[in-house]
Amino acid sequence: MPSVVGLLEQRELGARRRVDELREEADRVQAELVVAEREWKEWVIARSRVGEVLGPVDETADHAGTERAMPAQGQGQAEEESSASTAAKPKAQVPVWREGLDASVLSLDYQRILQALADRHRLHQGPLTCQEMAVLFGLDAVPSKVEALRSKAKRLVARGWLAEPAPGRFTLARNVSGQGGGS
Repeated sequence: MPSVVGLLEQRELGARRRVDELREEADRVQAELVVAEREWKEWVIARSRVGEVLGPVDETADHAGTERAMPAQGQGQAEEESSASTAAKPKAQVPVWREGLDASVLSLDYQRILQALADRHRLHQGPLTCQEMAVLFGLDAVPSKVEALRSKAKRLVARGWLAEPAPGRFTLARNVSGQGGGS
């Protein structure tokens, strides 16, 4: 008959093997995650670069052309040009942050997130979760609202406006103030 200590050692060895197997699997998954995140970030950067190349040039040309066209072509045609250029723009385009870029280039939802985090930064408080943001904004902390905020916050992180020092916790990126001036 086996001893109790021997049975315990067998169980311990089995549990240790299982832990080792799971660690190897976790390492493999972690390595795949790193590769997948890198690829995802490259696609984000590529889309952002295309947006930079196409967006600001078109916006400047459309606005300048519309303003110059008003006196010469009449109000009706200028309004058609303006509405056509508005329809072609994405609803909530988030440009990549750079020195001197003002937060006013963002839509109001994004500005609101930046302002909340700027206020926390000014008060020397830590990062916010999206659930905390939802409550702060007076929204119900239901998954749909929280996920909508998370999507916006992640987009701001990808574009350099926010930082995510810990998973799901957001703060202003270095040199971003969240107010006029962009620095």
